[in-house]
Order: sequence, then C-alpha cells, then structure tokens
Amino acid sequence: MRTAERGGAGQKYALTSDEDDADFWGFAHEAEGLFAPLPQDEGVRRVQLAGCLPQGGLLKSLGHVGSRRATAGNAWFDLLDGDGATMGSYFVGEVTVIDAKPSARGAGLVDLTLTLWCENALAGAERAWDLIRAGHLDRTGMWHELAPEDRHAWLSVALWSREYQRQGRPDAPAGKVFTLDGQHIVDEDSFYCAIGEAVNGPGGYFGWNLDALNDCLRGGWGATTPFTVHWDSSAESRARLAARVPTADGDVSLFDLLLEIMEERGVSVVLR
Repeated sequence: MRTAERGGAGQKYALTSDEDDADFWGFAHEAEGLFAPLPQDEGVRRVQLAGCLPQGGLLKSLGHVGSRRATAGNAWFDLLDGDGATMGSYFVGEVTVIDAKPSARGAGLVDLTLTLWCENALAGAERAWDLIRAGHLDRTGMWHELAPEDRHAWLSVALWSREYQRQGRPDAPAGKVFTLDGQHIVDEDSFYCAIGEAVNGPGGYFGWNLDALNDCLRGGWGATTPFTVHWDSSAESRARLAARVPTADGDVSLFDLLLEIMEERGVSVVLR
C-alpha cells in the first residue's frame, strides 16, 4: 500500500500513469461522475476533477484540449483516505481532457472535465468508499439496508479495498468457526455480503460470484481450510436461494451448490 506524500488536506483522489509509475498526474479533492456510467456506453464516464493540480502526462494533455493530444492515456485512479494512503484503485483508460477552468478550491488549482473508460467503478459504490475513508464502516450489518441493485456495488468495494482493510492481517488459522447470519440472505449477492462479513468483518470480502468463492476457499483471503461455518437461519436461506443453477450433473438449487462448493474445499457447514 502506497502513501501519497504529495497531497494536501481534503484530497481524496490521485491519478498515475499506467505505463510509468513515476509519471504522477496529480491529486483532486473530488471526482464527480466516476461512479456514473454514461447511458449510451456503460464503460465511458465523464468525470469532473475538482481542485486538481495537474502534473506529468495530464498536464501535457491540458494544453491540447480539442485535439487528439488531449488524450493522456491509461492510468490508475486511486481513492485516498484522510492520511493520503491508497484505499483502492481502478484502472481507467483513454483519459482525455475536454475542459479546464480555475478552481475555487485554491490558487493554482483547476477543475478538469475528463472522459475516460472504467469498467469496475460501479454505480452505488461511492457510499461504501466514503464509509471506509471516514472510518465508519465499523459495524456488522451495514449492508442490510442496501437496495438489491446496490449490493453488488458494495461487494465490488469489498474486493478492491480488501488489502487496505486487512492491513496485512494474516488468514485465520485452520479450525476456526465462523458464524454466518442467514437472516438477511435473500439472494446470491446478499450471501456474499454475509460470508465476507463473517470471515473478514464489516465490509469484508470472501467472493462475489461462484468462481470467486471457490478461489477464496483456496486460502489467502481471510480463512484457512479446514474450518467450520455455523449457518444460522439456514432454513430461511434455503427457501430464498432456491434458484436453479446448471451444473455438469444437472440443475441444482443455489443453496445446495453453495454447500457443495464449501464442503468440497474442506468447510464443514452446520445448518442451524
């Protein structure tokens, strides 16, 4: 995890060239539009960087607005905490400056309007990043209040912030017992929210699709097999996870498939 030493108070974002780590493009106080895909193309964003001091490749592009040279290229878009440490990063492509004006946030700063491509900054994810930045993602069950369409975005932040949140903490040793609260498991995404929280605490990650769950069970993601899961309110979970999933052996319910994946990887699931 790197700490941004060139930032100042209130700077929440940073950009660095994907091609050269030494080509730092600058900080920004805000990044409106990063989590708002344009309707005509879900991967394209129109982002307004407020309070930016452009450097490197971004500064070079600033002098060529309206031409092909206004495209700075590909970059890493870092989300910073209050101390300037990187909480997580998104790869962004074809970063292009389309407008610039002096910023009210300070002398020498500008407000830039960019277009860029970003696949992973999902709509609805900004709230979870703000909670992490403020240190307020600190209690279990905070995902319960989310609308179904926002749970996948919550999981995406759990994934991209996992190293920052774990702070180098090792996996739990083999033999540990985790309690999975099934009361709020109503679909596949809510299962991953619940299992991530059970293993890694509030906002924790332990998969966000079946393949990712399988990978997490191999180790390195918070738990070491064999371990035990006490699945509370499992009867309610079974009824809600009844969707049929095709497998090589025929269709099975999502609930039964989750049990099968865990048990094949050395997890003893106790239904309660």
